[in-house]
Amino acid sequence: MKRRNLVGMTLITAMLTSAPGTAQKINYPATRQVDHRDEYHGTQVPDPYRWLEDDRSDETAAWVKAQNDVTFGYLNAIPFKEKIFQDLEKAYNYPKYSAPRQKGEYFYFYKNDGLQNQSVLYRQKGLKDGATAEVVLDPNKLSADGTTRLTVFSLSKNGNYAVVGFSQGGSDWQEYQVMDMKTLNMLPDKVAWVKVSGASWQGDGFYYSRYPKPEGSALAAKNENHQVFYHRVGTSQDQDRLVYEDPANPQRFHTVRTTEDEQYAALYVSDRGQGKDGNGLWVMKQGESTFTPIVSEITDFSYGLVEHLNGTFLIETNADAPNRKVVRYDTKTKSWQPFLPEKPEPLTGVGTAGGKLFALYSQDVSTRVYVYDLKGKLENEVKLPGLGAAGGFGGEKNDTFVFYTYTSFNYPPTIFRYDLATKKSTVFRAPEVTFNPEDYETKQVFYPSKDGTKVPAFITYKKGLKLDGSNPTILYGYGGFNVSLTPAFSPTRIPFLDQGGVYVQANLRGGSEYGEKWHEQGMKLKKQNVFDDFIAAAEYLIQEKYTSPERLALQGGSNGGLLVGTVMNQRPELFKVALPAVGVMDMLRFHKFTIGWNWIADYGSSDNPEEFKVLYGYSPLHNIKKGVNYPATLITTADHDDRVVPAHSFKYAATLQEVAGVGSTNPLLIRIDTNSGHGASNTKKALETTADMYAFVFRNMGLFWK
Repeated sequence: MKRRNLVGMTLITAMLTSAPGTAQKINYPATRQVDHRDEYHGTQVPDPYRWLEDDRSDETAAWVKAQNDVTFGYLNAIPFKEKIFQDLEKAYNYPKYSAPRQKGEYFYFYKNDGLQNQSVLYRQKGLKDGATAEVVLDPNKLSADGTTRLTVFSLSKNGNYAVVGFSQGGSDWQEYQVMDMKTLNMLPDKVAWVKVSGASWQGDGFYYSRYPKPEGSALAAKNENHQVFYHRVGTSQDQDRLVYEDPANPQRFHTVRTTEDEQYAALYVSDRGQGKDGNGLWVMKQGESTFTPIVSEITDFSYGLVEHLNGTFLIETNADAPNRKVVRYDTKTKSWQPFLPEKPEPLTGVGTAGGKLFALYSQDVSTRVYVYDLKGKLENEVKLPGLGAAGGFGGEKNDTFVFYTYTSFNYPPTIFRYDLATKKSTVFRAPEVTFNPEDYETKQVFYPSKDGTKVPAFITYKKGLKLDGSNPTILYGYGGFNVSLTPAFSPTRIPFLDQGGVYVQANLRGGSEYGEKWHEQGMKLKKQNVFDDFIAAAEYLIQEKYTSPERLALQGGSNGGLLVGTVMNQRPELFKVALPAVGVMDMLRFHKFTIGWNWIADYGSSDNPEEFKVLYGYSPLHNIKKGVNYPATLITTADHDDRVVPAHSFKYAATLQEVAGVGSTNPLLIRIDTNSGHGASNTKKALETTADMYAFVFRNMGLFWK
């Protein structure tokens, strides 16, 4: 095939002011191919774009620029794109608050005035109306483009100090500093190369986890040898005490959390790089120097310490309980006793406050909340407004009330205060939205997958929708890593619904919607179930005349990007538009970068002969076919994504354009954000990306944004 100049051929030959939905011929930038092959268990697999894995090379940078020139040339020529951005800004522009958290005489909370790039951390004395809130930290002042994020804010037990964590440009790497909460000034303490960590106080210091400084690219090099350190306030990082490491097992996570009374530090060890989905649990009493095992063998069972009660621990686990349960462990007798037995509904969260235990369950992907005493006796249910999701309910043992947040697709996040004595909930803070949530409705449906399994999905639209097959519809999915897609409100969805759009969220296997069994049905050798569930959702929407193949878009990010890439390979005729974001597209090499080895527990590994066959059989990168008219595709990624490195999307885009681009009547584009990561690094970038996606969807569906 004749090669085109990499940088020079960046012009789109079609006039985008023509009618939307018409075929457009695009001259994609040429991508150099190399004769590189890897052998997997006797199978030769070419990798002609291996060089795009080098995120630091000049050639990769030139390729990124050339691709962005084409993509933004296309997007910026869509006449209604700016109107979409304005509508998104208007819908998003209202104050947003987090639930308060009390520490001493202060209540701490986050607030975003509306369009601030980062939420601001405040505190105030008391909760009375008119109480003056002071700024604790404003991340918007930390970088010129507003992409430095506050990732951690952890107060010491007495409230005198706080660990504050920062991330730059969307990277998962963090730097920790210490703030004096009396003066709100930063101390000299700085802790670098922190990743997969929290900050857990004990005495005059805190535990944290980090990796050694990476060799090579900080954004792509494999991360190994996760270490736990203890940092004492007022000292330098090189004086930090190494608490735990296991260099013989470099692909393990090691994290530490302390109990509320700080008497114990709990060490969690997971080994997902070896395909194990659970964790071990060790504890160390304050003043001691070694951890004592509670669960020393790492299997597929997980264990989470909920509370320390007079020498016993409440532990949440799925050991012999796929829907999870809470047990009590006695440190003296090393015995286990039942506390909250497994129920038919999955246990999704446990928290304690005010001498009570709050247990959150999921019933058909909707939250139910129950209150127990600390002997395991049920006291009452917390009544929620409807079909939705709630979170919060945490606090300290002397609290007399707790906060929680409730949301649904047509119910903006609302903060409630629950009084422990009266067992009553009252609205603490309702959102000041500029639209009427009553104009929209959500219904839950259950549709059959290929093997007959009933899969739930939520369908949201503006009231008065006609089922005539003409509605622009976005079908969103994830299906993996035990993650449940719960009902949640998004202000940027409102303008799409106002245009007659339908938003569908499918609860695919691989998630935790129905417990560990639901998760296992979408893992490793059973991953095809996830793709079948997504395909069946599309078929249901078409059959029920919510939409048609010409008006249906697929959307998903990360593991959901893999989902979109795979399904558009398997059933390209079902969809008009595909929106794979930050996707895991190379299923043979994902474990070679940063913490990708952590995903082996869910995906399997190409190092295993049986798992290789399955991975190679659906890997989005390796299953693009010639002669197929793929849906209009807008791949999105970012230069600072060090979780799913952008090389996945780079190689996938190059292959899609090379193999399918010649005969395709639809655009196959990649949008590469700068100074952003696995998610948008600030509000402005998030709105710009969403506007581009909506514009791309409407143009390729033959629609105008009114």
